[in-house]
Formats: sequence, C-alpha cells, structure tokens
Amino acid sequence: MIQGTASNVGKSLLVSALCRVFHADGLRVAPFKSQNMSLNSFVDADGGEMGRAQVVQAMAAGVPPHSDMNPILLKPEADFRSQVIVAGKVWGRMGFREYRSRRPELVGIIHDSLARLRARHDLVIIEGAGSPAEINLKDGELVNMAIAKMADAPVILAGDIDRGGVFAHLVGTLELLEPDERARVRGVIINKFRGDATLLRPGLDWFEARTGVPVVGVMPYLRDLSIPDEDSLSLEDRTSNALEALDAASMSHPGSTTILDVAAIALPHMSNFDDLDPLKREEGVRVRWVDRAADLGSPDLIIIPGTKTTVAALAWLKSSGLAGRISELVHPRNVRALGTPIIGICGGFQILGEAVEDNDGVEAPAGTRVAGLGLLAVTTAFAGEKTTCLVRAQVRDPRGLLAGVRGADLTGYEIHMGQTLPTGANTNPPIPHPFTIASREGRTPSDRDQTGDGCLDETGWILGTYLHGIFDTGQVRRAILAAVLSRRADTLGPPASWGQGTGIESQLDRLATVARASLDIPKIREIVGL
Repeated sequence: MIQGTASNVGKSLLVSALCRVFHADGLRVAPFKSQNMSLNSFVDADGGEMGRAQVVQAMAAGVPPHSDMNPILLKPEADFRSQVIVAGKVWGRMGFREYRSRRPELVGIIHDSLARLRARHDLVIIEGAGSPAEINLKDGELVNMAIAKMADAPVILAGDIDRGGVFAHLVGTLELLEPDERARVRGVIINKFRGDATLLRPGLDWFEARTGVPVVGVMPYLRDLSIPDEDSLSLEDRTSNALEALDAASMSHPGSTTILDVAAIALPHMSNFDDLDPLKREEGVRVRWVDRAADLGSPDLIIIPGTKTTVAALAWLKSSGLAGRISELVHPRNVRALGTPIIGICGGFQILGEAVEDNDGVEAPAGTRVAGLGLLAVTTAFAGEKTTCLVRAQVRDPRGLLAGVRGADLTGYEIHMGQTLPTGANTNPPIPHPFTIASREGRTPSDRDQTGDGCLDETGWILGTYLHGIFDTGQVRRAILAAVLSRRADTLGPPASWGQGTGIESQLDRLATVARASLDIPKIREIVGL
C-alpha cells in the first residue's frame, strides 16, 4: 500500500508507476483505492462509475478498469454533501455523519471488492488518501491504515519534497501513528525532487538512523508528464496562483509558439476536467483555465467542461460576468466579425442550452427552471436515474468544428443526469446530432432509443455533447483544432504533429522507466514479499 504524508504528494502516480513496473515484469497486477473523493470519473464495461485515477492505474497494469478497483467514489456537490457511488452505482446523497453511520455496510463492500481483485491477480497495489495521521479522522476511516490492516499489507509512505519540510512530514507522520500502524511502514519514498539526488544523502542517512525505516527511492520532479496525478481536488478549490501554474504548465512543448489559445471555463464543482488533457499535449496549443470574466480575453476556442452542479454553475457564470462575456464572443455585436467557436461537454452541453429544468429536485428544489446561455436550441430535463455507459460513436455532421471527418470513429463514455432535447418538444423529434451512437454499453432503459448524441448549431461552430473523451481520438482532435485554426488569417496551416501526440501509454512507459532508475525495486519486491 502506498500512503502519503498529505494530499497531492503523488500517491496516484507512484501506484501507476509500480503497476507498470510489475506488469512489465510479468505479474498480474491491479490497483485499488477503497474510497476516492473526485469529480473526475469514468465508466467501466459494466456501466459502473469509478475514479479516473484508478482507470489510469489499470491502464498502467494492463488490465481493464473495473469498479472493484474503487468501490466507493464520493462526488462533492456542496460543502457538506456528496453523491456517494458504491460498487459503481449511485447509493445516495448524504453528509458526513450519515455516511459514517453506514460504515459497517461499507466495510463489507470494500472487503468483497478487494477479495475479488486478490483472487484474480498476483499483486494488488493499494492507494491511500490524504494522510494516515489525520487524528480527527482516524476513528472510522476507510482508506488508510484500516485498509492496510484489512489487507495485511505492508505500507510505503510517500512525501513531497517540492513543498518543503519533507523530513518533518515523514517523521511527524510516523510519530503520530499507533505502534502497530508504524510497524506496517516498511519504507518511504521522497517524491518530486529537483536537482542532484546525491545532495540528499545526509538527510536520508539521518532519517534512516532516526526512524529505522529505509528510504526506498527518490523520484524526480517530472514537469511535463501528461498523466493525471491525485484528483481529489476540484479546480474551484485551487487558488488563482494554482490556476496560473496550470496555465504555465499547460503546453507540452514549452519552447513552441502559441498557435491556438483555448480558454477552458473553471466551473464550480467541475468534473472530468481531464477531458482537456489531450489538447494540452498538442504542439502550440495553450489551454488556460479561466474563472474571471476579465481573464477570458479573445480566445480562439472556448470549452465549458462538465460540472457536478449545473444549476449552481449557471448561477456562478451569470454572477461572475462570464456568461455575458461568453455570449458576446460567440455572437459578437459586429455582424461582420466571426464568433468564437465553443464546445460544451456534459454539464457544459447543458449550460449551452436555453434552459435546465429540475422537476424531480435532483440539484435544486423540485420545479426549478433556470435559463441557460441560450447558444443551442435545447432544454435539459434532469431525472433521478443516472446514465453511465461506454459509448462508440461516429461523426455524422461534418460541419464547422467537425469539418472533414464524416464517419470518423470515436470512443468515449457518458456520465450524466437527465436528457437534453429540442426546446419545447414533447416527444423526441429529429435533432441536429453531430454524432451517431454505434453502441452504448451498460446503458439505462431510458436511453435505449437514442441513436444520436449532442447538438451542433446551424453555423457548425457551437457544439454540445455528452461524450467524455471526445478529444482522445486523434483524427477528431486534429479536425477540431484545424477547423478553429482555419478561421485565423495569420497562420499557414496546422502542425503535422496535431492528432498524433503522445498518448498516455507512452507516458506510462516513461514513468515506469524513471521509477526503475529512481526506486530500489528489489527492496520493494522484498517488502511486498515477491
């Protein structure tokens, strides 16, 4: 089990690295995180919803992702309430006290999921959350030492040296553990080190002499690694400085000239913001997160990602002035000016419509109707049942943003509440769907008759879709970027590399190579008992 001294020390990446290393060594490996708090989620082949980080770890391990790898997923909806996903399905919405009262039931579910994984694999690598030394949370926790004891797993403790004070964090964590918990910690990893690791030797020697726990590796700071790290924090929780840091690191080719400026709207309770990661890896494409109207500027493309709370996101867009500024850019007052292309994904698709209706009280009091941005002639009606399924689709409306890719295949997944239909329609009349659905796996009964997805306006430059992963397909990604670029008069054409960027598999291979060079893999094998 990999635990950490705090959140965001790199536990998720370390699990991914070890999954890849041991998979390459011929072992059947699986990741596991009993409880994940994240707004980035994915759908497995059975239609079960799970944290995105465990999907990446499953890819590193060379196995299909399954909700057993993340039996509990908490998706925050408000300061004191989350949607609780258990064994891939919505369990309910509850605050901490109610959730904690159901711990005995949850312990059994976690135990059964872990047992199934262990029966099918040689090695399960478990990820903790936050810190095992959170004194106020230790009683009744379901994700750190309680799980290490359940699995009888040795623990490797990770600390982040980049934030400073790593030795204090490591020693302090060990001091706050109970004796039996501390005995489980068989090694530590220092993560995100910049510079010459030999300069750390005096500190490493002191730590080992002080605690008796060996340092099993020093991982370097990997600046341009395009793999999602720990994903428990939504962008609304990040400061403006963090947003600036995201912007500075958003281009995978730091020396290149910005060709396209993509503004992504940092919505409250934003979900699946990793949909934009493939764009960040393209040469000359700058993806910047925007949470103020004054910072929107005049981008080449606007993207509104998903959100766990569409109604609240609409209120925030309007109060912040972003709604008005977006509308001005998409439909400029100067009729001769070209409007800014815009893409809405999932909750972003709902936001682009004329209204959102919540008759069942899913997000707001029953009967609530909220005006959208009015950029697409559709209305969303929330429903209590959640759609979660893998999707295969084809481009069927090759206009504007999708020019030149008729029939292109793409894969993705849907995670949403309710349906989006033409405004004022009582039935399901033809809608300008940009995508034809070839298959929906794990679909809900209410979706069985739907053969299309999304909406493309009459100009072709306003696109809404429920398909997460739309940018993962290189042909479609290149077409969208090239179409946006074609509206500019100051460029010759798209780079030849667009649509062929390095995928996550090559990034995982690189991570594993660095891990082999930086970690004492023989010692870790000994700790694991291999």
